[in-house]
Amino acid sequence: MTIDIVDLTDPEYSDLNAVQVAMVREAQQKKNEILERAEQQKEEYLSMLIAGDMARNTFYELTKARIDAEAQEEIAAVKDDLDYQLAYEALGSEGDENGPYRYPENPNYNLVPSQRFLVVRNYYMQSTDDPDARLAAYAADTLARSYLGEFYTTLYDLLAAYC
Repeated sequence: MTIDIVDLTDPEYSDLNAVQVAMVREAQQKKNEILERAEQQKEEYLSMLIAGDMARNTFYELTKARIDAEAQEEIAAVKDDLDYQLAYEALGSEGDENGPYRYPENPNYNLVPSQRFLVVRNYYMQSTDDPDARLAAYAADTLARSYLGEFYTTLYDLLAAYC
């Protein structure tokens, strides 16, 4: 996947943490979907004009410009949201009065649930290569139940799938 939703050099991109990379990839996927949907709308409209023998009509150029403008507005909103999320994550990524954020020693409660899910998943995936031991450790983790909330069961099912 080509990342062009945000202007980062290769060194800047490689300095992003796992949560930030996930945010960038999600935003890039949204942008790609917006562009695909816009292209599909333009193709459908052109097909309709051709079927009605109106392909040389200026309606197509006007409609194409309108579809492109709407897509660019949606992409700008996604980019602004990503910039805000990256800035917010950067503020809270260093840590607090208890030290640097690190699960499970000092979890970051500023993260949204999907980001918490990624942090806990990465922690358990890196903890051991034995899927049964990983699942047993996760099942015994009482912090994960409260920290992940509704995502606890989702992660449990994911880890169980590796067994």
